[in-house]
Amino acid sequence: MKYLLVFLLASMLLSACNGSKPVQTENPSYPNEPSYPNAPSYPNASETGTPAPQPYAPQPGDDALTRGGVFLDSAEISVLESYPVQIMLALKGSLPTPCNQLRVKTNPPDEKNQIQVEVYSVIDETQICAQVLEPFGVNIGLGSFLAGHYSVWVNGKKIGEFDS
Repeated sequence: MKYLLVFLLASMLLSACNGSKPVQTENPSYPNEPSYPNAPSYPNASETGTPAPQPYAPQPGDDALTRGGVFLDSAEISVLESYPVQIMLALKGSLPTPCNQLRVKTNPPDEKNQIQVEVYSVIDETQICAQVLEPFGVNIGLGSFLAGHYSVWVNGKKIGEFDS
């Protein structure tokens, strides 16, 4: 028994020290990894105040779905230290059901430099769905803007201002 134990211990040590290195089969590069939690990467907007394309923007076929609300817990703007300056909108809240899909429509600044953002949901009414709230947290890239003072409004409520 003693010899068996010594033999097992010696063979484990030899196998651990045999000098072979693990083979890496995949390159762990993540070129499209978002820089904010729960946020996809966004292409830069032009400096004309045109909003960047969004994954939560209204989609073709949404007109066949029923528009619903969302429960917003918070909405905050962030000014990223970049050139040109990029503006982000962080939204946290809940959808009425897991079957509702989040939609965020961002309008370009109006003549008063107000950026109106509509946050809502769409759902296929024929779909059977559990009646529980579905939490979400997303970061929306608003883009970059010409020099000026801007305010951001979400669903008709002013949430903040920034200078560009």
